[in-house]
Amino acid sequence: QSQFVESGGGLVQPGGSLRLSCVASRFSLNLLAVTWFRQAPGKEREEIACIESSGQGTTYAASVQGRFTVSRDSTKNTVYLQMNGVTPADAGIYRCAAERSFLALGACPVRAFGTWGQGTQVTVST
Repeated sequence: QSQFVESGGGLVQPGGSLRLSCVASRFSLNLLAVTWFRQAPGKEREEIACIESSGQGTTYAASVQGRFTVSRDSTKNTVYLQMNGVTPADAGIYRCAAERSFLALGACPVRAFGTWGQGTQVTVST
């Protein structure tokens, strides 16, 4: 069964940085675009970053533009989210989702998702 596992979450002070990872197992990310989502308590899930299969194209939500960077390492079958200048508004559960393999375009925004990660918690506090 395909799996997508996030890690790297935790407690960070305002203004600090975190790097989240999303490792795929039992399937290859090479032809798939990947999206990062986050959900804060009481709020709707927000799509915050997307990276195309080539790694060349990325898109960001306005709320994270200029502070977060999404990247990927095909040799490790992994996608990353570098979070800089973190604010309390960035707290929440972060999940990654891979494009569905069937008829995948490898482009952002992703139209249909396949495998989801379970999420990693980011807490922002002094």
